[in-house]
Amino acid sequence: MFDTIVPLTIMIFILTVILIIWKPFGLNETIPTTIGAFLLITFGAVSIRDLSDILSIVSGPSFTILSTIVMTIVLESVGFFRWVAANIIFYASGSGKKLFLYVILLCYFTTLFFNNDGSVLITTPIIINIVNQLKLKPHQKIPYLLSGALVATASSAPIAVSNIANLIALNMVGLNLNTYVQLLFIPSMFGITVMVGFLYFYFRHELPVSIIKPTQRNFLIGGKRHPLESIEKPTIDWKLFNSAIAVVILTRCSYFLLSPYGIPPEFIGISGAVILLLLRWVRTQHGFLDVIKRTPWHILLFAFSMYVIVFSLNKIGLTSFIVQYTKPIISDSIFNAIFFVGTLLSVLSNLVNNLPSVMIGTMALINMNLSLDTLKISYLASIIGSDIGSLLTPIGTLATLLWMFILKKNQIPFTWGQYFKITFMVIPITTVVTLMSFYIWTVWLFS
Repeated sequence: MFDTIVPLTIMIFILTVILIIWKPFGLNETIPTTIGAFLLITFGAVSIRDLSDILSIVSGPSFTILSTIVMTIVLESVGFFRWVAANIIFYASGSGKKLFLYVILLCYFTTLFFNNDGSVLITTPIIINIVNQLKLKPHQKIPYLLSGALVATASSAPIAVSNIANLIALNMVGLNLNTYVQLLFIPSMFGITVMVGFLYFYFRHELPVSIIKPTQRNFLIGGKRHPLESIEKPTIDWKLFNSAIAVVILTRCSYFLLSPYGIPPEFIGISGAVILLLLRWVRTQHGFLDVIKRTPWHILLFAFSMYVIVFSLNKIGLTSFIVQYTKPIISDSIFNAIFFVGTLLSVLSNLVNNLPSVMIGTMALINMNLSLDTLKISYLASIIGSDIGSLLTPIGTLATLLWMFILKKNQIPFTWGQYFKITFMVIPITTVVTLMSFYIWTVWLFS
């Protein structure tokens, strides 16, 4: 029976990853993962007893991400993202370089306050709207769109709550949010800064020297009239708007303030989302139906199904194989642990996507019986690989796949070859710099 399960599990895993990446007929990624998980359960690769343990691991992170998405939907309904787009155009003041800086900041903070996949879904249409309204040429649009997507995805590394894979793995290694931030925020921020620097250097000749300068007084910014051209004036309830922003910021801060007291992140996230919904309802009498319809509830099923598939790979000995050949290297020194794990996860993520890769890597690390410090450091190195190193190819993250799909939907020509040409110049250097920064930072912290 075991001889049959091994090839079956490997085949289901490979087919699932292919369908997630290929997305034939616009197939939602939840469908192949659910079918794959169902087949593995049916054939006994994963037992019914295992399912409750798997659900307990993935449910909390999934609900944390879902609550964040609910908050983005509410913010969109009160005009927040249209307000952001208008302000970016206004404060760029006719400068293509300033516009580049503001786009980068938009993508970074959207990920920091929400999550990486949601950030790409939110910011890419905003950037497309901006570059279209500013009448940029096709080759002038790409620096803003690609740089924004790469920064939005990489920015999930500084704090764990911006990425569902990070959250799931965080639970597995027993690392809390504050320790995660203490160890990884500074190195990953240094890496992101280097990434932005390389992107600017690469695109410096493509950035327009001047763009359409705002001339018409037709939009409210911060409650005061300012000149702004070619963007629709949204109706904003400023009292609701400011209250909603305050709730989002308070919720985000609460993740770190309440973590030492053992309060689960999902409880904080759900509480923030409920408060925001009630606040909108009291102010506008707007119900919850739009949020219920637009929230991607399938995320819970996707995370559960993907973990079932990865768990089955663990049961057939994949992680044992990884442990056998990598433990001597990782155990040898902190330097080896950081660079070997970071590189391994970068390669795996670019081949089969970062979500299954970080789960497989974390399972392997747990089974190595490493010291607690080495385990934490190795896990965080894997996050650098899966969040930043994975950006080398479009299949490395779900966010970059979504980004390519959005460009195609909006008829913006951009090929995988063009993507590789840029990322092969930027991502390897950024990943190495981030790993080195992490090594120097940990040596300093533990000295």
